[in-house]
Amino acid sequence: METILAGARLMTPEGLKKGSLAMEDGLIKGLGNGQCPPGAEDLGGDWLLPGLVELHTDNLEKHLMPRPKILWPEPGAAMEAHDAQLVSAGVTTVFDSLCVGESVDEGRRCLLALSVEALERTKKRLRADHRVHLRCEISDPEMAAILAGVAELTEVGLVSLMDHTPGERQWRDLEAYRTYWRSTVSDEELAASAAAIKARRDESAAGNSAAVVGYCRARRLPLASHDDALAEHVEMAQAMGAIISEFPATLEAARAAAQAGLAVTMGAPNLVRGRSHSGNVSAAEVAKEGLLNCLSSDYVPSSLLSGAYMLHRDCGWTLREAFRTVTETPARLAGLSDRGRLAPGLRADLVRAAVVDGRPVIKSVWVEGQRVF
Repeated sequence: METILAGARLMTPEGLKKGSLAMEDGLIKGLGNGQCPPGAEDLGGDWLLPGLVELHTDNLEKHLMPRPKILWPEPGAAMEAHDAQLVSAGVTTVFDSLCVGESVDEGRRCLLALSVEALERTKKRLRADHRVHLRCEISDPEMAAILAGVAELTEVGLVSLMDHTPGERQWRDLEAYRTYWRSTVSDEELAASAAAIKARRDESAAGNSAAVVGYCRARRLPLASHDDALAEHVEMAQAMGAIISEFPATLEAARAAAQAGLAVTMGAPNLVRGRSHSGNVSAAEVAKEGLLNCLSSDYVPSSLLSGAYMLHRDCGWTLREAFRTVTETPARLAGLSDRGRLAPGLRADLVRAAVVDGRPVIKSVWVEGQRVF
């Protein structure tokens, strides 16, 4: 049946306008003027936005491993809790980030298999549209073999190249690395560990990178580069066919990525907190220089909508420009032309929200025309 939402401020591709939206059979049927047709649900002037599209979130891992090296015995329940948290944050399409290899023994290698199992068990009853983002750690000698083990996973829609070697990229500051891992080792022990990981990375990076690039090209999957810190990192990523620079660690790298035509993605938690948790460039600085294309909630789902609003409130962006970073742009980067905008014929993935106490609050969420929150 046709459902009409009226009295809304619609975030259209042209900007905010007062009107109504009709949906039927899971699709947007049309946009109307400011009148409230009979039988319509009156949204009382609240925003009606396209559903948020999340390209990179580690949130599932927190449910599968709620404490270090403690695995939750019910992976299906973990996935459903993760799904509920995302939907309540307005996320209607999510690329769950799954680690393929690891730089150090974090106890997370088993999470890849658990995540795949959880998705398979629950995908018919999840509310958001869940896809997979494979995060490939090139410093792990076993990465290529692990990737081969999930090569036929049909839900994969995005792949990224990661290098978490201490002393480089995200972890250029070893003290920040020590703080993150709550490490109490001496400076000498930390330096020795970093050198060992770097040596292992130097031996395996080229082969691992080639395996990832081949995997993406064979399946026509978009490729992202993770934690670029230098212009040369961006050059390497561009040469391998990457279209996204995820979380560049420096302004230099963000500028190089923008100049090279890579879409710059920054963490919404960085924007909300006002700084990076690992001491890298602030998302606000990247945004104010006009280099930012996309936001990711990374490890805090609720930060996605808040971060987009802060681009408008604190960085001088128009609301249309700000909300594109969490709707239209990530959908386009992922090759999803059927969502991310309010337009007839597209999926009726919608978010009703309003500003309360200076921040956006989500009131309702629809996925393919069905209210899920």
